[in-house]
Amino acid sequence: MRFRRTSTRRTSTRRSSTSGRTRTRIGPVRRPRLLLGLALVPLLTSCFASAGEESGDATGESGSRLRVALAFPPAENLSPYGADATILSRLGVTEGLTSLDANGSAAPALARSWQREGDRGWLFTLREATFQDGTEVTPARVAAALDHAAEAKPAPAALSGVTLTAESAGGDRLRITTNSPDPVLPLRLAGPALAVLSPKAYEEKGRVDPVGTATGPFELTKVTGSTAATLDRFDDYWGGLARVSGIDARFIADGTARTNALRTGQVDVAEAIPVAQAATLDAGTRRETATTRTTSLQLNTRTGPFKDPELRAAAREAVDTSALAKGVYEGHADAGTGIYGPAVTWAAGKREQPAGRAEPVAPGGRTITLATYDNRPELPEAAQVLKQQLEKAGFKVELEVREYSRIESDALAGKFDAFVVARNTLVDTGDPVAVLASDYTCDGGYNLALLCDKDVDRAVAKAEGTADTSARRSAAMTAEAEILGTDAVVPLVHQRVVTGVGASVRGLLLDPYERTLVGPGTRR
Repeated sequence: MRFRRTSTRRTSTRRSSTSGRTRTRIGPVRRPRLLLGLALVPLLTSCFASAGEESGDATGESGSRLRVALAFPPAENLSPYGADATILSRLGVTEGLTSLDANGSAAPALARSWQREGDRGWLFTLREATFQDGTEVTPARVAAALDHAAEAKPAPAALSGVTLTAESAGGDRLRITTNSPDPVLPLRLAGPALAVLSPKAYEEKGRVDPVGTATGPFELTKVTGSTAATLDRFDDYWGGLARVSGIDARFIADGTARTNALRTGQVDVAEAIPVAQAATLDAGTRRETATTRTTSLQLNTRTGPFKDPELRAAAREAVDTSALAKGVYEGHADAGTGIYGPAVTWAAGKREQPAGRAEPVAPGGRTITLATYDNRPELPEAAQVLKQQLEKAGFKVELEVREYSRIESDALAGKFDAFVVARNTLVDTGDPVAVLASDYTCDGGYNLALLCDKDVDRAVAKAEGTADTSARRSAAMTAEAEILGTDAVVPLVHQRVVTGVGASVRGLLLDPYERTLVGPGTRR
């Protein structure tokens, strides 16, 4: 993908809103699953910056540049529709209509307010904002951006099973109508993959260019392959001037190298510090954040040995999760209990035991390929421990480790028998049901286990269609039990992440959903 460097010239002149009605049909066409209920998210203790630190500097005072080391190089040329979406949101490049607050509720972003219209409609009032290419954010352009997101293949997880229509409602208002009641819509629109970009981003067929086309406090101006990115402060940001003049981001997949870069003063912030390296940092430069991230073993249910549920059961029985939590993660994680971990505070009280599991059989020396990625240094070590555990149970294991951007497509295509992945279960929408639909249903866009089970689909659909808060939570846990009953996934650990932060840095946005990192109030 070729990235352009855009002009830094800005205009502060406001143009009149685009007239007329732009109708946009949004949603995947494969399956008419409906998502109805209110998003249920845990009240989490997070490390968001204080209100004063989050705000930009309206005085125009300049600050120094911030140097950031990220763990994951772009896997999809910084397309906002896949894994790279969180890179863009964490660097303060992209925004959606809404965002998530510290408690996981929908909060204003490009939309300053919204209200419900009947069972199926929502009216959003946009704030006065400008795209980084100088054009105005209008209802028609927001509707067009949502249309492009829906046409992505696969569709963003936030739109899984959803069909909606967006149209300009005159002035600064945008009307979104769903084909069935959808109380979770404002939360869904906070997903990083539903970032709003200017029309210029979509000019070239088959690609989306976020360079100079987003709305966040920092403008992506240059990308050097998969090694670095340069961002400059966006002077017309609606939230005020950022406290630093720009960001120099480096993509460093090796965790030890990231830690050393922080220790030697080459960077100011280093994300995802390996647990083995955390103790080498001064206490004042470590920030540990409880997250909704679960590391799991995904077993290929479509092809290979684990197509057999009895062999999947044998793999599940072979895994000792406590050894992983205490050994590999050195106490910075909890042993796996389910798809949702302790950070989802309501889950434990509603968890159901899986039923109808197959009985394990002796593997008899069956050869399997176990794969993972090294952007999170604990994963290769966890995979090595799993290899030993599985071999002790009677499997013959071939281990493959690559950088994430070089392994994701093969994993999704089912080229491995087993895959170790760290997944934030609430990152896509904040709704606990969304990850079930995306990861474990026949039409799921991130279905690493290639699971297609009618009972699972039925349970997930029921959860999606439940509006009452307590009942929706119960339905989600029933669906979790159905999924675990297939042994397509073996939860390993629930993680806490460590971020390395230079002594002079203030105002980082560390949250349980791992969507944010740098904001307008971040400074050094």
